[in-house]
Amino acid sequence: MVGFPQGDPAAVTPTLHGYWRSTAAYRVRIALALKRVDYTQVTHDLRTGAHREPGFRALNPQALVPALETDDDVLTQSPSILEWIDETYPDPPLLPADAQGRAVVRAMAATIACDIHPVNNLRILNALRSEFGADEAAVNRWIARWIGEGFAALEVMIARHGSGFAFGATPTIADCHLVPQVYSAERFGVDLTPYPHLKAAADTARALPAFAAAHPDRQPDADRP
Repeated sequence: MVGFPQGDPAAVTPTLHGYWRSTAAYRVRIALALKRVDYTQVTHDLRTGAHREPGFRALNPQALVPALETDDDVLTQSPSILEWIDETYPDPPLLPADAQGRAVVRAMAATIACDIHPVNNLRILNALRSEFGADEAAVNRWIARWIGEGFAALEVMIARHGSGFAFGATPTIADCHLVPQVYSAERFGVDLTPYPHLKAAADTARALPAFAAAHPDRQPDADRP
């Protein structure tokens, strides 16, 4: 169990199904840590196909991580899970108070969750290798291409709306998406120098204890092959 006091003493401790290096699960860990919510982790090793086993597929028909078991249901898709966390544990808020600000933050998050991450997901990269004959150099070019396109747009948005963090002066759902995607970019050797505002916002967020606690290397199932 992760060592943060529960944000809502009346709530049942949720269970996060994930994998240490999943950037989508990383987003959820950050939000839970920012909200100081106790949770239990169950790992599904994506490299061995554990997420496709019948027991997990019964919880999440998509057989993808993350999934969050609550006292009422099993929640899937990290953007939806993040919204549930923010509504269930409202302090501190992860969305701005005004409608326009919320729209901007959601757009930043969607740039990552909808436009960068899906095409660089492990199952897509494996398909490039196995079905289309891509070697590792080609796969890395593919990863860098889509991260670069998304980060170029985010750089403009963060320069316009950020004030220390991706949006404003406190962490939001945008930072919950940004930090894991920067982790992935660094893992694959993507040059971040063209995105100074983006990199600065990620560094500011990563310095917070909640973001540090959610880092992949600090998860119980982490290994470094």
